[in-house]
Amino acid sequence: RSPAGMLLVAAGLLLAVAAGGRGSPAGDQESPPGSRFVCTSLPLDAVGAGCPLPPVPMQGGALPPEEELKATVLQLRETVLQQKETIGSQREAIRELTGKLSRCEGTDGKSAAGTWKNEVGKGKDTMGDLPRDPAQVIDQLSRTMQTLKDRLESLEHQLRANVSYAALPSDLREMLQRRLGDLERQLLSKVAELEDEKSLLHNETSAHRQKTETALNALLERVSELEKGNSAFKSPDEFKVSLPLRTNYLYGKIKKTLPELYAFTVCLWLRSSASPGIGTPFSYAVPGQANEIVLIEWGNNPIELLINDKVAQLPLFISDGKWHHICITWTTRDGMWEAFQDGEKLGTGENLAPWHPIKPGGVLILGQEQDTVGGRFDATQAFVGEMSQFNIWDRVLKAEDIMNIANCSINMPGNIIPWVDNNVDVFGGATKWPVETCEERLLDL
Repeated sequence: RSPAGMLLVAAGLLLAVAAGGRGSPAGDQESPPGSRFVCTSLPLDAVGAGCPLPPVPMQGGALPPEEELKATVLQLRETVLQQKETIGSQREAIRELTGKLSRCEGTDGKSAAGTWKNEVGKGKDTMGDLPRDPAQVIDQLSRTMQTLKDRLESLEHQLRANVSYAALPSDLREMLQRRLGDLERQLLSKVAELEDEKSLLHNETSAHRQKTETALNALLERVSELEKGNSAFKSPDEFKVSLPLRTNYLYGKIKKTLPELYAFTVCLWLRSSASPGIGTPFSYAVPGQANEIVLIEWGNNPIELLINDKVAQLPLFISDGKWHHICITWTTRDGMWEAFQDGEKLGTGENLAPWHPIKPGGVLILGQEQDTVGGRFDATQAFVGEMSQFNIWDRVLKAEDIMNIANCSINMPGNIIPWVDNNVDVFGGATKWPVETCEERLLDL
């Protein structure tokens, strides 16, 4: 036989053994412990039923023998590669066949050989080109299958080794320890930062608290000074303006101006002993009219009230050097006016600048009579004495209210001009002093 023929016979025998192991009913179940397996050779023409083989070219063909042999070898190589893929995809069947062959090898060698001979003697050996000794064939097949088995076990062992190496507990512990160490360092760093911020905040809080305490101490000292009387006045309205000389430069000025008025009430406390006449306690001048509102006692004349340069004489007597409470009311309706001294109404009249509204935006001066708005004072008309509680309302107060103010029953600031320290400026030597209490002024009457 040619070498190509021998290779074909060997491949056919191997495929027949594999097909016999898979196709028998015992191949799908575990065989009894005492069972045997018979390895049967197949004729060349029967191999194609289980596994197609390339046809072997016949002698005397069109190609030379060398070309035929080369083509046969190439086809056989392709077939072997296909069978390797099939064997690789069916590892379970190969393992089962390996187990069966192992049990076959475990029997007595002579019996196996005798069985082979008996089977051959029955006429089943139709392949005259097989080796003479069947035991060699079985041994060769066993070694081949054992080699495959060893290779599979080696692959499985490598696979298990790789999986185990990928998840070694020691490596896992080291990795976790590294991660935990990193987290611990980050945590310690964050704690240190928070401690630094806490220290800075504590320092800032301490500095702020110190500043606050300093400010509070300063306020407490100021309150103590005010309580001891070091301040000029005990409250915004407890002061008086002193104008001791008859000059044209001592005066006080009200910062606020008057709105347009259709009625008013002016009240004040004053004390003077000047003669002849006490002068001008207050005057209000507007552009175009220097005598918009004036209260004046000049020369030997009685006290006069001027509104829009119109004059009404008032029955008041206040030049005895004692404190007196004076109130004057006026309304544009019929020019009605009233004069109160120490809470009592001493006079009334009408037709004083009737239907004339008081003009707004003028200048209100204490102690001087204005010939122009805010200026041109005349020393002969200046007030000499002290005054306090100068208030103006935009209505006519009731006689009851005026009496209560005069006898110190109520404190009623003016809603247009109230008597407060920050609303009165003094000039030319005029001064502010703490004023006697209302009860002390009453005793002076």
